Amino acid sequence: MTSKFQLLINGDHREGSEGAAVDVINPATGDSLGQVAYSSTADIENALAAARRGLQSWQAVPAWERGRILKDAASIIRRDAGRIAHILTLEQGKILSQARDEVHRAADFIEWGGEQARRIAGRIVPGRQAGQRIEVQPHPIGVVAALTPWNFPMALAAKKFAGALAAGCAIICKPSQETPGCVLAMGEALLEAGVHPAALAVVFGDADQISTQLIESPIIAKITFTGSIPIGKKLAAAAGLRMKPVTMELGGHAPVVVCGDVDPAATAELLARAKFTNAGQICLCPSRFFVEESIAQPFARRFAEVAKGLKVGDGLDPATDVGPLASERRVEAIALLVDDARERGATILAGGERLGERGFFYAPTVLTEVPEDAAVLHEEPFGPVAPILPFSDEEAMLEAANGLEFGLSAYVFTHDGRRQHRLVDALQYGAVSVNGSLAHLPEAPLGGWKDSGIGTEGGIEILEPYTITKHVNLA
Repeated sequence: MTSKFQLLINGDHREGSEGAAVDVINPATGDSLGQVAYSSTADIENALAAARRGLQSWQAVPAWERGRILKDAASIIRRDAGRIAHILTLEQGKILSQARDEVHRAADFIEWGGEQARRIAGRIVPGRQAGQRIEVQPHPIGVVAALTPWNFPMALAAKKFAGALAAGCAIICKPSQETPGCVLAMGEALLEAGVHPAALAVVFGDADQISTQLIESPIIAKITFTGSIPIGKKLAAAAGLRMKPVTMELGGHAPVVVCGDVDPAATAELLARAKFTNAGQICLCPSRFFVEESIAQPFARRFAEVAKGLKVGDGLDPATDVGPLASERRVEAIALLVDDARERGATILAGGERLGERGFFYAPTVLTEVPEDAAVLHEEPFGPVAPILPFSDEEAMLEAANGLEFGLSAYVFTHDGRRQHRLVDALQYGAVSVNGSLAHLPEAPLGGWKDSGIGTEGGIEILEPYTITKHVNLA
């Protein structure tokens, strides 16, 4: 498969005006899938000018009709799910079944946004004088700049398209240039369903140049970003200088508290499969495994057995359990973390090495006896590495679990109801899962605490980041 991934501006597919483009790499082979066009400053200015026009047209569409259009777009995405999932696996690497799940999750978010568009409502506040009333009116905030990553390129962009377009905003989305095809497919589905062509754009290029240009433009009213904490802080600071609101879903390093009353083998198997989904490249995934000492050894043994038994390979192969990492730099980052832990005295129960001579494969890795100063306990690994940390003192464990800048997700495994409540209350995280895996469904809001984010996405609140309130006094 060789493709040319173009910019999508004002309903038109186009090359970058300066002719720049880079290869899109299949992480399973290291081969090029084609080239993605890079935006120039002039291209971004064209997208901004179109979005300003598109905002006026799209916000004038009745909310009920916007809802119908978005729900139609969701149906189109589901219609094309097989084709889009194939593209997603080729450019991102995840196994095909997980790619299909992501495409359907993206459709669910678009549909949910359409449903919530039909629930936009203001309210009347009685005045303090006879005949007076106050109208509280929600309005679209304006043109939205959305910056999205490569690990769940379609689903994470869908959250932003759903909220912004449902609210009546125009949106310019800059996805990762490593995974352009699936986001372009979603943009095309939205246009086919009837979204005004000028109300959405999908652009690619240098992240610093594009984000700076968008944030500095007076046309942009709102910035929404999913990615790392350092980049999120940089973007939020730039937006703050211009008093532009932001929504941020940033990094995670999720603690998992496994108590001694659970079945160690069954819990280890569940968590190992959750950990190595998408090759561990999930900001919500379990990441630091605090296991009560009474079951730590059988837990670690079974976790390592599962890791060793997972088939690593091309995501298009039906026998594959774990696909490649998304890029060479991710392989290098994981290797550095594992080597650092090994040099500091950690024991490797499984994995710990790169696999194959082609593509970006790294073996599912399980570490024990990990010293407190190992980098893997402090930096988000974002890959197939699982440190297992026995504990006996619950208070000390919670201090370690809460002791990082991260506050996105956490996990608790115990059948003791009182302990469940105590641990859930103690964990300083925006999402906590009890006795199961965690995924973001559109019907519930999700967002990080501490440095892991600002605001939420999803739920009945999905439109709130993209609306602004007008107070109208009627005497």
